[in-house]
Amino acid sequence: MKTTFQHVNYYWDKKKEKDLKNDQIELFLYRSNILGKDLRITNYGGGNTSCKTIEKDPLTNEEVEVMWVKGSGGDIGTLTRQGIAGLYTKRLRDLKKVYKGLHDEDRMVSLFNHCIYDLNSKAPSIDTPLHGLLPFKHIDHLHPDALIAIAAAKDGEKIVKEIWGDTMGWVPWQRPGFDLALQLEKCLNDNPGIRGIVLGSHGLFTWGDTSYECYINSLEVIETASEYIHQKIKKNNTVFGGEKIQSLSKKERLEKAALLAPVLRGLCSSENQMIGHFTDNDAVMEFINSNDLLRLAPMGTSCPDHFLRTKIQPLVLDLETNEDISNTGDIVKKLTPSFEKYRQEYKEYYEQCKHKNSPAMRDPNPVIIIYPGIGMFSFAKNKQTARVASEFYINAINVMKGAEAISEYTSLPRQEAFDIEYWLLEEAKLQRMPKEKPLSRKIALVTGAGGGIGKAIADKLVKEGANVIFADIVENRLREATKSYNKDIGSYILCDVTKEEDIKNALNKTCLDYGGIDIVIHSAGLAISNPIEQTSREDWDTLQNVLVKGQFELIKQAVSVMRKQQLGGNIVSIASKNGLVSGPNNVGYGTAKAAQQHMVRLLAAELAKDKIRVNTVNPDGVIIGSKIWEGDWAEGRAKTYGIDVKDLPAHYAKRNLLNEIIYPEDIANGVFALVAILHKSTGNSINVDGGMASAFVR
Repeated sequence: MKTTFQHVNYYWDKKKEKDLKNDQIELFLYRSNILGKDLRITNYGGGNTSCKTIEKDPLTNEEVEVMWVKGSGGDIGTLTRQGIAGLYTKRLRDLKKVYKGLHDEDRMVSLFNHCIYDLNSKAPSIDTPLHGLLPFKHIDHLHPDALIAIAAAKDGEKIVKEIWGDTMGWVPWQRPGFDLALQLEKCLNDNPGIRGIVLGSHGLFTWGDTSYECYINSLEVIETASEYIHQKIKKNNTVFGGEKIQSLSKKERLEKAALLAPVLRGLCSSENQMIGHFTDNDAVMEFINSNDLLRLAPMGTSCPDHFLRTKIQPLVLDLETNEDISNTGDIVKKLTPSFEKYRQEYKEYYEQCKHKNSPAMRDPNPVIIIYPGIGMFSFAKNKQTARVASEFYINAINVMKGAEAISEYTSLPRQEAFDIEYWLLEEAKLQRMPKEKPLSRKIALVTGAGGGIGKAIADKLVKEGANVIFADIVENRLREATKSYNKDIGSYILCDVTKEEDIKNALNKTCLDYGGIDIVIHSAGLAISNPIEQTSREDWDTLQNVLVKGQFELIKQAVSVMRKQQLGGNIVSIASKNGLVSGPNNVGYGTAKAAQQHMVRLLAAELAKDKIRVNTVNPDGVIIGSKIWEGDWAEGRAKTYGIDVKDLPAHYAKRNLLNEIIYPEDIANGVFALVAILHKSTGNSINVDGGMASAFVR
């Protein structure tokens, strides 16, 4: 069999197949995972796969056929045993006896549960009968760009015949469900011997007697379609009517995107706060810079999996490539009418297409926003959803490109699109989604996050749902601190808070990665403990530069971003008990910490009108896990108190009222309380020190 392809990736490993020892379920899961690795074949959450095995019925001891299929809401690229459903094939096929027609589709989904064989099954998806009514042992239902391009072309059925002759079937567009399964069954019965079926405006079904044969069949069909389109594009020379405008340089695009992202995020968050994603890859730029952009973009996408994640159509910004967007007030004023128009058109779409039992209208703001010459933004409830929406729209771009090259692109009628988007079963799936965490939809930047208190804070914010940029001056610490997080959750950047450019770069990364910023934690710090005669000007300046000037510049730049969003914000300074208490041999550190604390009070008063809250957490005696206690500071404090360094934790615990050792995680909890619970607190100081009477603020 052919194992070399130009347009898809061949990932099958014969050694892996041997290791799985002919376990058909494990081979089906393996096939699913490697198909899901190639975004040209199917996107995250898109498509589904299945296999059929012979099992012993626990009630009769008879051998029965069981179908194993991807469950509702799963992703084939990450599919595991826990994500599949196991159903009696015969019972599933017996549902044909009780099916009453298209109006009965929703009831049929509930009947799938009566077909369950494996009691640990994931909820069966709407596509379950599409696999069950076909007789093949292994089946792939995929959404390859090339096949959807053909399926979405004006004369798709004719093109399928031209490419594959009598070896492929065709089923016109129909909403997924039991009746579509019947249509697939009929297509196969009418065309015995075909190797697959193309679904109009939807996708592809392929199959095989073994998992490997099914995999190869899928790749070969997709390869053939891809090569056909490739040759048509090559022959046509121009794509999307040719280039209308030129892109700015990569550096200029990223600078402009970082500047604009918080503005767009604010406008997109009129109902629900959003997280953003930006991309300017070649496929995107080719489309958004083209003559055909304004013709094709309003048509909307064709494949249901595409528009469920991208909305029916994108918003194209009326901005010139070289337009000055530095004045926030002017740019918001210019863009607001476009957003209002988009929301109004979405409301009209809902009102015109809704049914008596349709769910309430969802957020009318755009998901995909296009800035010709610059790139494409996407906004959703979290980073992963925003990124996946971007990936799906790139798939839609590829579909439009292919369809236009071979014929003419067609999209789904608005009513069909609405019936998918507001399907009661889709609504039920949304209602089953886990409750969002307290800091979901929030974006944070934490300085000093390479270890100690800063890392504990960043970890806590991630745990509670925030997207976090870890910033520090030591890269190996940052790599270690973020190694367990993917970039949808947490990423890092080198940042010296004494350098304005480093702070600018950190905030630009935050805006490019996530769309803006909501929470800023200044935890970067160091400690120098000496009596005044041993405190050098260099020590003094270092403490002032990192703790005070660094905090000032960080907040100054962060406030500029927060004001663009008009969503408020949270700023927390990690100061110290030493800013309140006149301890010995501590003039440089104590003075800097006191300056941090008073800066917070001043800025709390100044920024309240912007709904930006500014607060302080004052730790004390955080020795275990804290980086500043690894050097001279610990020795200096131990010498001051006349004890050994190893006795410092116990010493500090004994001197607080609760007699408790204070850990970095305790400081993180104080920060969490300020940003997630104490919503009406600003200019406040929370002491996390076990109770130090000398540091009581009143």
